[in-house]
Amino acid sequence: MTLNLVLVEPQIPQNTGNIARTCAVTGARLHIVRPMGFAVDDKKLKRAGLDYWHLLDITYYDSWADFEGKNSGPFYFFTTKARRVHSDARYPDGAYLIFGREDAGLPEELLLAHPDACVRIPMRPTLRSLNLSNSVAIAAYEALRQWGYPDLETRGNLARLRWEDAADCSE
Repeated sequence: MTLNLVLVEPQIPQNTGNIARTCAVTGARLHIVRPMGFAVDDKKLKRAGLDYWHLLDITYYDSWADFEGKNSGPFYFFTTKARRVHSDARYPDGAYLIFGREDAGLPEELLLAHPDACVRIPMRPTLRSLNLSNSVAIAAYEALRQWGYPDLETRGNLARLRWEDAADCSE
């Protein structure tokens, strides 16, 4: 299954680096729509995702029109302005989860053109929003949870000891 994470005009290199790392560990494809507020060779960007940069499936677009012309969706627009909760949506294979600029979000004209595809992550009403990289991770893992975490390890192992040696705590 293919999950697509889309950043429209990202401004903060550390956020994009963290999102790149999320893409690498989940197998999601990263799409970046220009203009960006930094250069791709920015040290802060690379530091946040350096160990995983070579594992990315990343595509750059010159504009939203360029992105939309090359991808057909289904699209899900993540915004604090949505009337629907992100976990109520069902994300099919090939879904595009779309996120806007850290300082402005997605353009309202774009949201208004796709009202049924707008979703929000619940949060307290007095606060502006979550950090972009946190929002992308929450959204990505909700889609992956719905899909049963395909191709991801769901059980870990201890480094020095074995789980089988643990005392039975179920009594």
